[in-house]
Amino acid sequence: MAKNPSNNKKSLRSHYAGARKADPRPITGKESPTELLEHAFSAYVGRQERTAFELMRRSMEVDASIFLTLSGAMTPAGLHQSCIIPLIEKGIISALTTTGANLYHDAHRIIGHAIREVNPNAGDLQYRLARIIRIYDLGFWEEALLDTDRLFSALLRRPEFQRKMTTPEFHYLLGKNIQAIEKQLGVKQASLLSTCYKYGVPIFVGAVQDGSIFLNAVKLKRLLGPDQFKFEIDINDDVYWMSAVQHYCRHHFSNKMAIWILGGGVPKNYTLQGEPLLDQILGVPTDGFDIDVQFCVDPVDNGALSSCPAGEGHTWGKVSMEAVEAGSMYVHTDVTAVFPWLTHALLSDTKMKRKPRRLMDVMQEAVTFLDKDVQKRRKSLLKTIDWSPDEPKPNPDEHTAYVR
Repeated sequence: MAKNPSNNKKSLRSHYAGARKADPRPITGKESPTELLEHAFSAYVGRQERTAFELMRRSMEVDASIFLTLSGAMTPAGLHQSCIIPLIEKGIISALTTTGANLYHDAHRIIGHAIREVNPNAGDLQYRLARIIRIYDLGFWEEALLDTDRLFSALLRRPEFQRKMTTPEFHYLLGKNIQAIEKQLGVKQASLLSTCYKYGVPIFVGAVQDGSIFLNAVKLKRLLGPDQFKFEIDINDDVYWMSAVQHYCRHHFSNKMAIWILGGGVPKNYTLQGEPLLDQILGVPTDGFDIDVQFCVDPVDNGALSSCPAGEGHTWGKVSMEAVEAGSMYVHTDVTAVFPWLTHALLSDTKMKRKPRRLMDVMQEAVTFLDKDVQKRRKSLLKTIDWSPDEPKPNPDEHTAYVR
């Protein structure tokens, strides 16, 4: 029987009547950051920003383990100093995935090189003649790169690096060494590496070969040979560790997980793919992230991973149904334009702090925890590793929904 159009109309009007009014209050200059967000951001990207802030607060209120991803030239812009390090110090960020470039460029300041504002329209041919490296409207001397290369080359030759390791292990060791250098040099603002080491925050880098820290490893391998230089990244364990720490967080602490995505790129996917590895590949049931907040300038309709919304991610098992329905927001904006303001608003609430998760300290426990669940499924998983071209082709007209 067809629905009564009149009843459907009443239902729609009733739902609309209960929606929040777009009725901002006059700004007096006396509002707290939270009050301003609640009452002056009612539409368009402003509303996206307000909703993202609400989800950031909810992440803390439900005591979620928060995975932050960072792409783009954010440390040259100082976003780590203004926002990320304070969030780590308050125990808010549980794990970090970033590009290697962000860790490399952060080291310029440690060894005394400044990053300055430049005119992006002054002419790159002239900048190259002056040996000034440009990142849009930021610049630094070419010597900053060369001196930073020497720093990481010297660190990578130390005995503790002469083995195979994951990126969290690698960056934990780098952070430990950088912290000692900062103390020796009297550095006042700690680096992201040393801060994550201090607070036990694991740093994942999903494409180390795309950053200059690893380029120096390439140099050392060729110069010294495999007998003297034994450093190597274990990409197999690295991916497994990401799933392991997410599986651990799902079954410990509050059992809730949130992902805050600054930009997109490899860090976003590298973090989110931990969930499909668990469910799709390893057969270990999981629900995906409970809260998904992203700040990115990319359009969402070109098939790119950087900008795909939570709903699309849900079809891959990366975020939960609850996240899609009421726990996700894609803010179409430049990270540097809004995230400092939202960090200020969040930290203006004295309740927005907690004891650090120190996930790096429990990483081996997390790996063992996942190993046990994988071992339980060994028999069924062994059935998934063979394939033959003689197998019958799937019938596109027949499909049975599969529920684990």
